[in-house]
Amino acid sequence: MVLSSIGLINFRSHKNTQINFSEDLNYIIGGNGQGKTSILESVYYLCTTKSCSSKSDSEAVRFNEAEFEIKGSFKDRTEDMVRIFYSLNENKKYYFQNGKQITRSADIIGRFPVVLLTPADHAITQGPPSDRRRLVDSIISQASETYLNFLLDYNKTLRHRSSLLSLYKETRKTDLLTEIDAWTSKLIQTGVEIIRHRRNFSRIFDEFIKDSYKKIMDDIEIPEIKYWFLEGYDGNDIESGFKELILTKKEEELRRASNLVGPHRDDFIFEINGKNLKMFGSQGQHKTFQTALRFAEFFYLKNSSGKLPLFLLDDVFGELDTNRSMKISDYLKSVGQAFITLTDFTNHSYLKKSDNDKLIFLENGNIVYA
Repeated sequence: MVLSSIGLINFRSHKNTQINFSEDLNYIIGGNGQGKTSILESVYYLCTTKSCSSKSDSEAVRFNEAEFEIKGSFKDRTEDMVRIFYSLNENKKYYFQNGKQITRSADIIGRFPVVLLTPADHAITQGPPSDRRRLVDSIISQASETYLNFLLDYNKTLRHRSSLLSLYKETRKTDLLTEIDAWTSKLIQTGVEIIRHRRNFSRIFDEFIKDSYKKIMDDIEIPEIKYWFLEGYDGNDIESGFKELILTKKEEELRRASNLVGPHRDDFIFEINGKNLKMFGSQGQHKTFQTALRFAEFFYLKNSSGKLPLFLLDDVFGELDTNRSMKISDYLKSVGQAFITLTDFTNHSYLKKSDNDKLIFLENGNIVYA
């Protein structure tokens, strides 16, 4: 799959930007605040219906304008024209594929697989468990519609159960306990499926991480991912373990009006040479692991979906030493189409540009050379 062109109207600093892309590497070059990252964000919008950098669509509207529009042309076995229109006055976003409006984001996730590597990825290896869960959920959801539906159902169950726990804490009405038990059964049923998918994913994805890490660091360091669920449960009967733990936590849940058991509290432990990366890793190891994760995601999605994901790299080379940067530059040649932002191409002489690659220079949201 490739993105052959994109059009932006009133999106961030882009008044009216039209770009035709190479099917290989696209280097998007310009100073800070010139609109480089906005192009990556717009590609991410087309692939996921959402921004990768802000929670509100309104933030992406150009100053003093009332709406924005993103258009993109995807080519795979067939050609897909995608259009996103957002109205500030309506505070509403519309997503169209080949002229047909798509109303559910779940119907788009995975259709145009995308991988994004940014400096914000430091939170994945250094931040709280929620950041690692978010990463894993996004990867599996792009590969499996079944998992995405389980996840949406589970989160809905969590919200209902949380409301009932809060109501019981306030009122102490005993008839609510029966209703809570019903939602507990639903929570366990859906939660078990999520854990099974995540456990299977971890086993498979570990090999992808090892392979990607080796491409960057040779055999100097060996990475590993471990899945920690149900407070360290190590048995084979996940459903029994879930039921036992939630029974143990029942009084505490009622007292605190909080969902204390389930995959929403899982974690993924990253290790280098058997040592916990978060606790003992150097900054270089963190950067390398974050990069390896995204390459692993790319090849995992390629393998599971049969499609080549789009690979977006935002200001990555500025944070890596020359040796690692050279390795990653070589590795990029194996991914197909990629979009890479840089402040200055001449400062990265180790980047290897082929005749098929493209340089796109930006200034104040305008294409000055491409």
